[in-house]
Amino acid sequence: MPIYDDLLSRKHALIAGGAAQNTARGAQYILPANSVLYIGCVGKDDYAEKLRSACSAAGLRVEYRVDETQPTGRCGVVITGNNRSLCTHLAAANEYKLEHLQSREIWDLVKKAKYYYVGGYHLTVCVPAVMALAKEAAENKDKVFIMNLSAPFIPQFFSKQLEETSPYWDYLIGNETEVAAWAEAQGGDLKGKSVQEIAMHMAGLDKVNKGRKRTVVITQGTEPTVIAVQGEEKVREYPVRTIGKEEIYDTNGAGDAFAGGFVAGIVEGKSLEESVDMGQWLARLSIMELGPQFPFPKQTYSKA
Repeated sequence: MPIYDDLLSRKHALIAGGAAQNTARGAQYILPANSVLYIGCVGKDDYAEKLRSACSAAGLRVEYRVDETQPTGRCGVVITGNNRSLCTHLAAANEYKLEHLQSREIWDLVKKAKYYYVGGYHLTVCVPAVMALAKEAAENKDKVFIMNLSAPFIPQFFSKQLEETSPYWDYLIGNETEVAAWAEAQGGDLKGKSVQEIAMHMAGLDKVNKGRKRTVVITQGTEPTVIAVQGEEKVREYPVRTIGKEEIYDTNGAGDAFAGGFVAGIVEGKSLEESVDMGQWLARLSIMELGPQFPFPKQTYSKA
């Protein structure tokens, strides 16, 4: 596409991306070596090799389906001050197939995993693959299924696909605009409700695995992070770590970073409060870098 050639002709940086892949790299940044595996789809090109190299450097294992016809997906980002504009060509990322997930080699890895994280974007690609992971988690009571809403257009235009996954959510992550879009799509009394009220409603939805209470996590930029736990009468709210405007370099991928830190906390058995703080800590590190990256040498998490 000409827009990418134009961007590459200017001052630029090539950085590994992909929302769920960013989260996977973020979780691996905190967790012990060889803790995280990412599964997705790339093309047969140099960009795929760059992704493999970047993920390897981050200690993240990847098992890609390689599409023979579509190139690796790209996202062009233009940064103006603290603002950003994005243009995405998903390409091979749209070509993931259930057959790859259920192949013997990959499914053996899936069976060994204890936590499954899926970005909402994948609901536009291969719902059967999402559901295979969701059901695997529900059928094995010690496994956890985590879903991220990812963007407002997911609940707006892929509401049926999202609804299919909802009984399996052990954790749901989103931001204030995404949950507002979800409430709008539901209609009825939910339209116009507060973030706290929507979170409580989402937490209380019917659930397949009755042995694990659902937790809904909603970020709000600089406003407190809202947590609703199934069966609890009130939400919990945790203030955000402060950062000076002059320290912000690029907010692209901040939500992915938060999810990575939060999930790492859950995997390590931390409390909800500490897991949220880990997410905020990692997001803070990320927005001080160019693109969805984290500083190296690695920094070690410490409580706020």
